[in-house]
Amino acid sequence: MSTLNHTTVMLSEAVEALLGGQWADAGTYVDATYGRGGHSRLLLSSLSAKGRLIAFDKDVEAVADAKTIEDMRFSIRHEGFANLGELPESSIAGVLMDLGVSSPQIDSPERGFSFRFDGPLDMRMDTTRGQSVAEWLALASGDQIAEVIRDYGEERFAVPIAKAIVARRQERGPISTTTDLAGLVAGTVKTREQGQNPATRTFQALRIFINAELAELEQALEASLQVLKPGGRLVVISFHSLEDRIVKQFIVKHSKEVYDRRMPFALPVLMKLKAIERVRPSASEVAANPRSRSAIMRVAERMEVTA
Repeated sequence: MSTLNHTTVMLSEAVEALLGGQWADAGTYVDATYGRGGHSRLLLSSLSAKGRLIAFDKDVEAVADAKTIEDMRFSIRHEGFANLGELPESSIAGVLMDLGVSSPQIDSPERGFSFRFDGPLDMRMDTTRGQSVAEWLALASGDQIAEVIRDYGEERFAVPIAKAIVARRQERGPISTTTDLAGLVAGTVKTREQGQNPATRTFQALRIFINAELAELEQALEASLQVLKPGGRLVVISFHSLEDRIVKQFIVKHSKEVYDRRMPFALPVLMKLKAIERVRPSASEVAANPRSRSAIMRVAERMEVTA
């Protein structure tokens, strides 16, 4: 298990938003992305003896960390939060989703998430199943690679990067390490925002794709409507525009009544959520933890829907 440290982003803000100010609650809550347990531990300290916390995580190391928590109110599930819908309907008082990659994942060379270290080009959240990035890049066509880098990395140089990857594969064999990929991208991308490594967008895109992160987020958000009690809170912390756009659009979609113009006398589909707030990390948090600077936390509340 990794011993690398992780600083939880918007720790107290997220837990306070989830509990809605009820700091001794007896409900059942979900930490949908356990990570290294910062939110889970604070939640447990805030719940009453009758409270319960269910955590999800695909990462084997995260699950091992979770198993060190000796608290009968807590349980961990080794699976992604797309499986949130397996919980009983209207049984959950709050769902917290802290998206993205944890610091121990980024800072572990053997996981292959970062271009700052030389390591195998893996990037899987769950190393027990699925293809690694290296395995996928060895087989994917240039068009497939370009599409992934463009769509998930918002990279305007996606086509030349994909062509360079295919050319390298044909000349010297597949790319297998993080430094190989980072060097190839740096040699292809000639301009980049000041202070940003040329490989940033490519690494983000491949990580999101190989873990199906956006599809899983969409599934989990829909499942939250099913499992949350009326008055239950949904709290989501995202770290890039693709994630935040999905969360924002989901909350907006379900925060309004929908009328069918083809049936003017039919009752509207009632709103299922109420948007509560949008929060950015404080200046002091960003100064202490620069990785928090891109975070956006959105909070919504499940509405009572009657026929």
